[in-house]
Amino acid sequence: QVQLVESGGGLVRAGGSLRLSCAASGTIFSLGIMGWHRQAPGKQREFVATMRSDGSTNYADSVKGRFTVSRDNANNTVYLQMNSLKPEDTAVYYCYVVRAVKWDDYWGQGTQVTVSS
Repeated sequence: QVQLVESGGGLVRAGGSLRLSCAASGTIFSLGIMGWHRQAPGKQREFVATMRSDGSTNYADSVKGRFTVSRDNANNTVYLQMNSLKPEDTAVYYCYVVRAVKWDDYWGQGTQVTVSS
């Protein structure tokens, strides 16, 4: 089992920045993929960004150029730096990891990000 603890959400004005963190613990083995999804009120959960163990990244078109995903493998932590935030970025942000050995996924509890106009 893997436990994920997220932090860094909050309220920010449009154009501002926030940095989310997600620390993994438990029976980790190797984390093949670490990343983020988000869910806005009344909408389905959507992909935001991922980073593989080889350092390759993938972003949703809506956040490209504004968000940056990174990871600290030594501490099993993934980050999401969010710049130039827009009201439409308001959502609950969920981190997730995929263990490389078992290829199973785990999700964090979610952290609220609210961007005011």
